Order: sequence, then structure tokens, then C-alpha cells
Amino acid sequence: MKHIVNPKYIPKNYQQCTKTVMDNIADPNITFDENGVCNYYHEYFIEEAKHVYKGKRGIQKFKESIQKIKNEGKGKKYDCILGVSGGVDSSYLAYIAKAEGLRVLCVHFDNGWNSELAVKNIENIVTKLNFDLETYVINWNEFRDIQLAFFKANVIDIEMITDHAIFGTIYKIANKNNIKYILSGNNVVTESLLPKHWIFNKADYVNIKDIHKHYGTLPLKTFPFFGFKEKHFYQQVKGISTIDLLNFIPYIKTEVKQLIKKELNWEDYGGKHFESIFTRFYQGYILPQKFGIDKRKAHLSNLICSGQITKEEALKELENPNYDKAQCQEDKEFVLKKLGFYVQEFESYLSQERREHSEFKTEQAIYLNHPVLKPLKPIGDWIKRILK
Repeated sequence: MKHIVNPKYIPKNYQQCTKTVMDNIADPNITFDENGVCNYYHEYFIEEAKHVYKGKRGIQKFKESIQKIKNEGKGKKYDCILGVSGGVDSSYLAYIAKAEGLRVLCVHFDNGWNSELAVKNIENIVTKLNFDLETYVINWNEFRDIQLAFFKANVIDIEMITDHAIFGTIYKIANKNNIKYILSGNNVVTESLLPKHWIFNKADYVNIKDIHKHYGTLPLKTFPFFGFKEKHFYQQVKGISTIDLLNFIPYIKTEVKQLIKKELNWEDYGGKHFESIFTRFYQGYILPQKFGIDKRKAHLSNLICSGQITKEEALKELENPNYDKAQCQEDKEFVLKKLGFYVQEFESYLSQERREHSEFKTEQAIYLNHPVLKPLKPIGDWIKRILK
């Protein structure tokens, strides 16, 4: 089944980038230069110049980072901590860490939406690499209540709840184990291109709390919020920091998949972040149907910019269904039942107009209007960048 983006999002003057597959359906705020090249193409190379180290510079930066991690880990049980999801980036990062002799504490955040394949991939990783694994299982009733609140609010970034909680959880576990370095799968060459129209600041705990205040029904007693106090404490006081190792080495997605399949018995789940059942349904069905967004356009455009595929290959990929018909129906029934949605209630949700996260309270406003907290804004900006 090919999920065509809702026709109401197709502009009269359609335009697609001459370099990538980004267009003004994907993002109404997209801009084009005189040659028809979109802003995302240019922005990619700015990000690459800032954060990607190539050749000898990359080797040196990588070795220095590994040594820095090892030096900090002397006398401790672990050198670093790594969040694992069963996806490509974290699986490859675990493989690299083992190859470099790092003692890693793997952390998995279980929000109740794991696919069986993701669980299997994680088990294979920690078993084959002989890493310790700590799994944080969130309070399902609270998490479900926040997710339902985001549905009722009609905001786009329902996934910010998970992303926010993952980051808060990893920092807390790192602090508990006296670990100073977090290995991050964040990288420019496969995932830096993402329109602001699609997401919101993942670090904004104020926004999450306010949306839940408006539409939630349960008190949030255990949700791992990561507010400005926690950010300041863990980063500035405890000195915990994140290292993006994948920006320092060549990272070719197709080659990496083949490697981890061979070395870790990793199995492909089909789409980016599809190791989560909810994410698969959210990206494959909710985003196209309610918000007019096919995230493949950004993911494929990113690979075009990094030279891993051609535009022609990307266009051919977009001709394929973004979601298997049988899988979509199975996921829809599962998601609605698990969340407690009636079918008619869900269909009504799909037809309702989008609301912006900025219509609710935001952390940004607190930083800008508070004389004491304003100096902490750069920390919030940094968190926003790595969680985008």
C-alpha cells in the first residue's frame, strides 16, 4: 500500500529541489536559490564542515576521543555509556567501541513499544560484544497518558516524549555509575537534514509538562524529565558530556548494515527508527496522513548530500510504498488497542488541524525572560542540536 501524502498538503506551485528530493510538500517553509537548490542542501554542507572530520583529521580526532574516554575510565568499571535501540547507528557504535577496547555500559530505554526484532538485535549486541546492559522500563500508565495528551493537543512531535526521556535516563544512569562520557549515534552524514516544521525541541520539558497539564489525566511521578536544573548539574557540575564518534570516521549506511549483519547477527527492520512499533506507525502513517510529511524525503536527501546515493536512486525509492499494507493494518490495530483509542476517535484525530508546540508554554520563553536562567540558554541550545 502506497501512502500518498494527504492531497490538502500539495501546493499549487509545486517545486522540488534540483539536488535533493526535498520539496514544498515536505516543508512549506523550504526556500530555493536561483538554481532551484533548496536551503537544506546548503545547510547540510555547513553542518558537515562544522562537525565531520575526514581523512587524517578524522583518524586523529577519533583516536584522541577514544584515548580521552579510556583515560577518564581508569579505575572505574566502565569507560562510557551507550544507549542501544536495536537500530543501525547504536549497533554500529557498539561494534566500534568493542573494537577499540572500550568498556561500555549499554542502556536500553523501554517505553512499551519495542518490536520483537529490536529486542533480538539488542540481545545479540550485548551477548556477542560481552557488554553489560541496563534496561530502564518506564511507567507505562504515565507514558501512555503523556502520549494521549500529545494526540489530544494535535501537535506534531509526539516522539519528543521518548527522545526527552531517553536523554534524561542516560544522563542519570551515567551519573549513578560515575561515567563521564556518553557515546552518541548522532551523525551528520545520515541524519542532519530535518525540517523544523517536522519536529520540536526535544529537550523542552516545559512544553511536555504544559501539554500534559492541558490534556493529561494522571500525575507524573516517575517520568524522567530532563530540565534546566538537571542539565546544569550533569553537564556543568558533574562534567558528563557526549561524543559523536560517527562524525570522525567514514560512515556508509549500506556497508555498515552489511557489517553488523555479519558480525552481530543484526536484522534489518525496514525503515529509519522502525525498531519501535509506535515510531513505525507514526512515521509511516500518522505523519503522511495527518501532517502531510514523508520523512523518507529528508533521510534520502541526507544520503544524497553525503554522496551515498544519487537523486535518481532516491526518487526510485520514493516510488515504493513507505509501509507494507499488512504491517500497517497490524500496527494500527495494535497501537489503537494499546493506547485505548476507538477507531472513530482516531479517524477524528487524523482530520483535526495541526497545532504548534509554541501554542503551549516553552522552555525558550523561560530562558529569555528569567534573569538567572538566561545564561543557561546555550546549554539548552546544545541539547536541542544533538536531539534534533
